Amino acid sequence: MNLHQLLRRHWLLAAVSIIAAFFSFDALWIPVKAELAQHLLERAWLRTLEGEPDAKPWPWADTRAVAILEVPRLGMREIVLEGSSGRNLAFGPTLVNTGGFNDTSDRVLSGHRDTHFKFLKDLKNGDLLRLRTSKEIRDYRVSWQEAVDSREQQLLIDDSVDRLTLLTCYPFDAATAGGPLRWVVTALPES
Repeated sequence: MNLHQLLRRHWLLAAVSIIAAFFSFDALWIPVKAELAQHLLERAWLRTLEGEPDAKPWPWADTRAVAILEVPRLGMREIVLEGSSGRNLAFGPTLVNTGGFNDTSDRVLSGHRDTHFKFLKDLKNGDLLRLRTSKEIRDYRVSWQEAVDSREQQLLIDDSVDRLTLLTCYPFDAATAGGPLRWVVTALPES
């Protein structure tokens, strides 16, 4: 093998190594970013509990931690974020209500079916859902669950009703996200 062939193989190997490193970094970046975000969100939640009303998880964030959703039977604990944008949904379930938790008794949370709200498929009627805000802890029981077609049915927020609604895309095992079907979990306050 002459020097020219050896150099060409060397550069080819270097190029393949750089491409492999790039794809490895890209694959690892999303879970690392998600883990870091959860740590920062947890710190923001603790600052909220200490009385900081607008504790942002990172300086440029357009959201803040507004509650904790717990499902004791499943060992689930999710930080709920303000503002139901696609960007915020990447980091956790979001509050759909525009007025905030303290301005309504009909609370609606939305989350991705394949990440933060993946556990909805394991919920059973009667399961306890605990919602912790900076001002109160409310317990709810899952009353009913159903798949609805968003083209035929709209979710109405009614402040005269005291309930917690969890909302995600459906079916849970769909190959692609989106579509018209939604899984709706309705929970009523525990008496």
